[in-house]
Amino acid sequence: MTRQDYVGVACVALFAMSFAGSSTAGAGPQAAAATQAASNAASASPDLVGALSKELGSTPEQAAGAAGALFGVAKSRLKADEFGQVSNAVPGMDLLLKAAPQGGGKDPVGLASLPKMAGGASGLASAASAFSKLGLGPDMVAKAVPVLTSFVTKSGGANVGSMLAGVLK
Repeated sequence: MTRQDYVGVACVALFAMSFAGSSTAGAGPQAAAATQAASNAASASPDLVGALSKELGSTPEQAAGAAGALFGVAKSRLKADEFGQVSNAVPGMDLLLKAAPQGGGKDPVGLASLPKMAGGASGLASAASAFSKLGLGPDMVAKAVPVLTSFVTKSGGANVGSMLAGVLK
């Protein structure tokens, strides 16, 4: 990733964070379900979640949600068979995807137009927004990606790890 890419991702992340709601007050059962999903994901993929939690200085639940958010970006950018290869390399992939914070479906400030403005970085902007909802800073996205790609490389092979790294740039 070039310096310009980092600057673009950082700007998009800060922009997205400024509009991301982080309050779960009144969420009740929805917040409890999200916490349970994150716990289940952490249990299903303990090696990956443990490594990510250590790198981010986070709880296992936060790490599981962060992994799910980034794998969600990868899923949206890869063909189904390609994501299948990544999924096969990660135990509990379905649970990790469920552990990612939900976006809420609203686009009050036009975040959907970010791919044009940020050179396709909108997926990482959504990941930064998800990280914010998890109580993690947007700078943690850059720390999480190498952990995920390293894990996938070790468990799925160099080609699968490179494919994942390519879509999480």
